Amino acid sequence: MKTCEFKGDGKPNCNQMENLEKILSKMPGEDEIQKNADIIKALGDPTRLKIVYLLEHGELCVCEIMAALDKPQPTISHHLNLLKNAGLLKWRKEGVWIHYKLSNQKLPENINELLGAP
Repeated sequence: MKTCEFKGDGKPNCNQMENLEKILSKMPGEDEIQKNADIIKALGDPTRLKIVYLLEHGELCVCEIMAALDKPQPTISHHLNLLKNAGLLKWRKEGVWIHYKLSNQKLPENINELLGAP
């Protein structure tokens, strides 16, 4: 088991600081961390996860998503906007309806892998 070796001033020793600096240099920048956090937040809602899993099977119209989830149009539009703003969806307009699809078809697979699901 590794133990901390602090100097008299309560700070990590030189070797520990060098190791921490190497680790920090490999971390994504603040903008990338914020973008990743926003994506995780966008996926952190049951309705939005259901939308992602629905779109795993291809493009759907808002009316189809509304029917599948039995939710009103304003609710579905709100959730779709959050997913779209996070960069997870692509969309196209056809008449008065908007059709959505995943920007990355592997997103549901990646979610399942992250969660350890089969």
